[in-house]
Amino acid sequence: MALNSYFLQGSQSEQRLVQDLINEQLKIFGVEVTYLPRKIVKKDTIFRELESSTFNDNFAIEAYVNTYEGYTGAGDIMTKFGMSLKDELVVTISKERFEDFIAPFLAAEPSSEIEVSSRPREGDLIYFPLGKRIFEVKFVEHEKPFYQLGKNYVYQLQCELFELEDEMGGWDQLSTTSNEIDDLLVDQGYITSLQLISIGSTATLGVTTTSGYLRSIILNQDGYDYTQTPTVSISTAPAGGVNATAVAITTNVSNIYSVKEILLTNPGAGYTETPTVTIVSATTTQTNGVTTTHGVGAAATALLVTSGAGIGTITITDGGSGYPIEPIVYFNTPTSGIGTAVGRALVSTANTVSQILISDAGIGYTSATGIATVAPPPILTGSGAYQFNEIVTGSISGAKGRVKSWDKDTNILKLGSTNGTFVSGDVAIGSTSESKYTVDYIETAEFADKYAQNDTIESEADAILDFSESNPFGTYWCLEPITITK
Repeated sequence: MALNSYFLQGSQSEQRLVQDLINEQLKIFGVEVTYLPRKIVKKDTIFRELESSTFNDNFAIEAYVNTYEGYTGAGDIMTKFGMSLKDELVVTISKERFEDFIAPFLAAEPSSEIEVSSRPREGDLIYFPLGKRIFEVKFVEHEKPFYQLGKNYVYQLQCELFELEDEMGGWDQLSTTSNEIDDLLVDQGYITSLQLISIGSTATLGVTTTSGYLRSIILNQDGYDYTQTPTVSISTAPAGGVNATAVAITTNVSNIYSVKEILLTNPGAGYTETPTVTIVSATTTQTNGVTTTHGVGAAATALLVTSGAGIGTITITDGGSGYPIEPIVYFNTPTSGIGTAVGRALVSTANTVSQILISDAGIGYTSATGIATVAPPPILTGSGAYQFNEIVTGSISGAKGRVKSWDKDTNILKLGSTNGTFVSGDVAIGSTSESKYTVDYIETAEFADKYAQNDTIESEADAILDFSESNPFGTYWCLEPITITK
């Protein structure tokens, strides 16, 4: 039989009354939490996995803490990797409040960023102010209590303590307008340390011209198995001339080590005939009396110029400073306009120009004055002081990160929540302070875990047990072999 038509099983006015009472109770007995919706930046179209996301909006909403006796979950547990926090939190929010004050803003976002705007979603974040902690929504229960008067009135959010994952990105967009939340997020995740350069100076060169020289060396065969740089030998110049010298540049493509190019260190002088170029492997092995050469097959020929003058020796009169990467070497166009020289600068670990290699000595130069110049370093003088939590952007890589600390004495800048990879030669530009310094090199990223005790445990254990020489518990041995019979 059908239900009794004289009983409504819940009217709209009754449902409205229940919803109003729930809203009032949440405002009285609840806690004001901050809801941070996850916006999708990139998603795998095949496996539908989230690759990167941002959190650039926040909404205050009242919530009742169901786990009023404390956090649930596994709690604080000791693992072999240190302390692990497995706290969980269950909160209840009003369905009406979410749909009226949060859902409309989410619905205005592109569907590619917010797939579902009508309800809280798994993956969103909740900032719990009492514990000053951020939790991630793992499950949204929308049927508790179960259809009172034919309707549901609340969302029950089951949350776990938020842990920043490797695939998370887009943190440069993070701005919750709450410094307390922003600082908390910045304190999580991987830290990238940048060694910066504060002062630089331009290198200067001294150049001579020469005749009867090698303009370049042409690589005919790149060979294989050149795991070490081979030696380049060039036959001697006639009496009164200057011997040409060169170096090999190797490369590795698909685990094939070969010679990439041959560059001149001195084009020589006084050659009347094309000299012989020999590439000698630097590696040999002995196996059962048999010698095997590693690095074979490379061959090259020299391009001799007997009429006209080109670049001769290049000396570094001042190596400069502040060069994290190889600068560009500029050569003037020769007077005759026949062929402009081309060179490459090498940089030392001290960030100075250490050597100039010549790939083309050019032809038609009549004067050595001002032939070659070196580009200045990225920044001659660094400026400013980075501010905590400001965004720093790399001028070349476009990578971004938030400042965790800045040590002016050591010029070490530590960044958290990085998006992209900084490279040597980047100018690290602060968005607020407008500070500018050149990136020398990047330290290996380390995970910021204030509870990790791995190094401490290991050092303490090493002081107790030392396995480097012998077994501290004794050595197993016996005088006679043991025979087991049945």
